[in-house]
Amino acid sequence: MKVEPGKLRFDGRTAIVTGAGGNPSLGRAHALLLAARGANVVVNDIGRDPETPGYTGAASAAAVAEEIRALGGQAVPDVHSVATEEGAAALVQTALDSFGGIDILVNNAGISIAAPFDEMSSRDFRRHIDINLMGPIWTCRAAWPHLRSKGYGRIVNITSGALAGFSWLVAYGTSKGGLLSLTRSLAAEGAGLGIKVNAVNPGAFTRMVAAQQEATSPMYRHAKENLPPELVSPVVAYLAHEECPVSGECIETVGGEVRRIYLAQTSGFTDRALTPETVAARWNEVAAGSAESLIPHGAHDPTQWDIKPYRVRPGGHAT
Repeated sequence: MKVEPGKLRFDGRTAIVTGAGGNPSLGRAHALLLAARGANVVVNDIGRDPETPGYTGAASAAAVAEEIRALGGQAVPDVHSVATEEGAAALVQTALDSFGGIDILVNNAGISIAAPFDEMSSRDFRRHIDINLMGPIWTCRAAWPHLRSKGYGRIVNITSGALAGFSWLVAYGTSKGGLLSLTRSLAAEGAGLGIKVNAVNPGAFTRMVAAQQEATSPMYRHAKENLPPELVSPVVAYLAHEECPVSGECIETVGGEVRRIYLAQTSGFTDRALTPETVAARWNEVAAGSAESLIPHGAHDPTQWDIKPYRVRPGGHAT
């Protein structure tokens, strides 16, 4: 591939992108861009999830890996499920075996099933957590020792605007909200280790959108015509680059728009003789947003709180 001067490159870096076998899909777009900029890429996708309704055809990690190689890049496919600890460990091992290490992890794999809260099946609730939240936990756990040992790493978790609360997406939004908390917590823990962890709220036309929308709906048409996945990938790539200046952040990107999502708190009030009536009388002070302050991801750094770490001895006993 031709190297253009001044471009952010990933030469010598190895990236894992989960859920990258679909077309159109965010994961495929991320994998293609990272590879085009010089990264070795492990393209991960299980292919087809028979329990998730609406999808047509199957994704193919092998097809996307071949697409990258045909363009002159370096890529290998991987079909392990991130929903299990064993699958995530095997995925990271693919990167180690194929390219000798791991530098970048993009947690993109996920499912979304729209249903009213009281009609969503118990199994589908569990599957959202297992895939969308536990999947990134397992992949981060598998990659973390390797990133820590080299003193460098970039993790980008793909969250969703649904974490702010959407009807019929309670399970999905809950899993993505948990992923944002994971992002901020790992950013705090990785601060002294050279590991930066950020999140991206994307908006794009993907197989997931197509599965949930009628082809005649305004949202479907707007997304297909105006929101290509390739317009999300530059933000993911920047957060995955060694020049990324931030950690613990959530960046939203939709159709070329890029903005920061953050947690904040109002100044509120203080009353040591607090009663329910006081809260009622001073509620406007609680809710007023004119004096907001940011809540940094390191607000609960254990070094500030004398937290006793939990340890497991070789015999399996906690200390």
